[in-house]
Amino acid sequence: LHRRGYVINDGVIFSTFPSGKVAMATRVFVGSLRLTILPILFAALLVLPPMAAQAAADPTPEDRAAIVQVIRNQLAAFQRDDGPAAFSFSSAKIQSMFGTPENFMRMVRAGYAPVYRPKSVVFLELVNLRGTHVQRINFVGPNGRPWLAQYPMVRLPDGSWRINGAILWPLPGGST
Repeated sequence: LHRRGYVINDGVIFSTFPSGKVAMATRVFVGSLRLTILPILFAALLVLPPMAAQAAADPTPEDRAAIVQVIRNQLAAFQRDDGPAAFSFSSAKIQSMFGTPENFMRMVRAGYAPVYRPKSVVFLELVNLRGTHVQRINFVGPNGRPWLAQYPMVRLPDGSWRINGAILWPLPGGST
């Protein structure tokens, strides 16, 4: 039997196994007081254990520039509907979860419209959360609704960066 632990992170309650794999995530929208249970597949994208290769130090300006560029490149690939290119900016863990660029793009189109077809994108701060660099971004989705996204990132042995998931929260305001 595995014992589960619980982690609360920015409005998301994660139930995890000792291995760090997510068993379930519950997202709490404080404004509307409703709970949403996320599927295990998507929850696995949200909380990832700190990688030993990543420094616990605050992100440098060079880290920020490289991370912003990787995310911009993926967003540009989404705009072109270039699944292989978009998939290439994802971490090996994300790639193994979806297997193919087609499966990955199907998930993005179905569940991440603000990322897939944003009206606007504003990069906010890059922070270090428990040893993982996380880029925060404001999106305005295709319907005019604002969203806050957090992108956990992983550094590859060659020093380049890959996207290790995305967490979206609706923000007040905008159209629905």
